Amino acid sequence: MVEVYRSPADWRGKDLEKRADWIHVFTPEEDAEIRSALAFAKSRGKTMATITKEDFPIPRVAERLAEARAALEEGPGIFQFRGLDISGVPKSDLRLLYWGLGKHMGVAVSQSKDGDLLGDVRDVGVITDSPTGRGYKSNQRLSFHTDSCDVVGLFVLRVAKEGGLSLIASSTAIHNEMARARPDLLEALYQPLPWSWNGQEPPGGSPWYMQPLFSMKDGKICCRYIRIQVNNGQRFAAAPRLTPIQIEALDYFDRLAWSPDFHMSFMFRPGDIQFVNNHVVLHSRTAFEDWPEEDRRRHLLRMWMSVPNSRPLSDMMSTIYEDRRPGVTRGGFPSRTGAYLYESTGAMSD
Repeated sequence: MVEVYRSPADWRGKDLEKRADWIHVFTPEEDAEIRSALAFAKSRGKTMATITKEDFPIPRVAERLAEARAALEEGPGIFQFRGLDISGVPKSDLRLLYWGLGKHMGVAVSQSKDGDLLGDVRDVGVITDSPTGRGYKSNQRLSFHTDSCDVVGLFVLRVAKEGGLSLIASSTAIHNEMARARPDLLEALYQPLPWSWNGQEPPGGSPWYMQPLFSMKDGKICCRYIRIQVNNGQRFAAAPRLTPIQIEALDYFDRLAWSPDFHMSFMFRPGDIQFVNNHVVLHSRTAFEDWPEEDRRRHLLRMWMSVPNSRPLSDMMSTIYEDRRPGVTRGGFPSRTGAYLYESTGAMSD
């Protein structure tokens, strides 16, 4: 029997907008500390492949990152840093800066079969609902979804000419509303559904797999939701057909996420860094129109991360999370080539 899940991650958008416990504005001293760490790493000839935490010394900021990790797991499931001045900093330095901060946050995992460890979020003309579509390579509106890792981090380099509004919603709040209003539909989402790998499957493996939207382990909830991948699972004749109640449940989930009562929206600014716990928070983005000039086009850097204080996961999540123990390196789409990249394939230079 499904029940309401008590958690600080159960929030509504309008309530979160009034709070400041999930936002930290870097002080001038912290900004200077980050810049100093970048200069130190560069002076030692460090690259993203060789840098360690010790090569990027940020004692004050490391404390703030630890607070962010705690908020992700024990608080609202989202944390945002603002106030980092990136004007005039070369893009190559910003990549190293973000990677150095990430070393203090957790362990980056691959975001695609190509082995992308540092993803480039920008429009390269991908159609999101295609059999292998990935939303971060498009300018289309994205559905509310989670990424396939414990924590996703975004570092904003440039914003679009128009649009590209960021949206977040608590999947825990949606779960609890369904438990109160439609427990029959919530129960359907605890049952395995057929998902498409969207081209990320292991060589020779099945292009689809079974996984629930909600699961529970040791009193900790987990939501994994990518509607396009569930829809694409129906492309395969061997995959089970979605039942009417499953479709109704997915539609109801979407309606709640898009309801103004549940989500909040905001516009990113250059220098913003956002971390989201995918197990309890959904994210989305409105469509955008980009600048015609290449050096002005919308560009974010993305990390998929494992963090040391992550929650245990159900064995029903074993396809994406081979190791479900808390605090381990897990999730992502392992490189199918054996190589790992620090810039997405097809990425463009400055």
